[in-house]
Amino acid sequence: MRIISGKHKSRRLSAPKNLPVRPTTDMAKESLFNILNNTYFFDNIAVIDLFAGTGNISYEFASRGTKDINAVDAHFGCIKFINQTAEQLELPIKTFKSDVYKFLEKTPLKVDVIFADPPYDFEESEFLKIVDLVFERGLLNEEGVLIVEHSKHTDLSNHKNHSYDKRYGGNVFSFFENN
Repeated sequence: MRIISGKHKSRRLSAPKNLPVRPTTDMAKESLFNILNNTYFFDNIAVIDLFAGTGNISYEFASRGTKDINAVDAHFGCIKFINQTAEQLELPIKTFKSDVYKFLEKTPLKVDVIFADPPYDFEESEFLKIVDLVFERGLLNEEGVLIVEHSKHTDLSNHKNHSYDKRYGGNVFSFFENN
């Protein structure tokens, strides 16, 4: 995995092999950040990275100047790796070892971007529960966006807060916004 742009551009990171992760591909990540770059000034936003895994997305935000990043994952090894990498690279990433649903039910945070990359084998209802919790709890600022990464076999476009999808090979990013 590599950081695509910003302060740590082109830096390669190697996660331990025993982590239960499927990192977002460089091509898909680059496309996602091109979209976000047209909407946000990275140094002025707050972010939550759900199912953070290796921290791939969090590192990209931090490298581009985001100072308020919250990475959430239930796996101790993932959180440990994110903490070690953030310390080594001096990145402002706060970690939460938590079940994502429990985190969303309890967090007082309100942010501009929430990125969720759950396991691709989730049922549609499990993906939609994330979306529902974000909007029911009002976790996004007014112009905020929730982005859910999933496979092309999952369709989340019927949710009332769905805005659009971007497809990259077998990956899909579904964007959700306040109505």
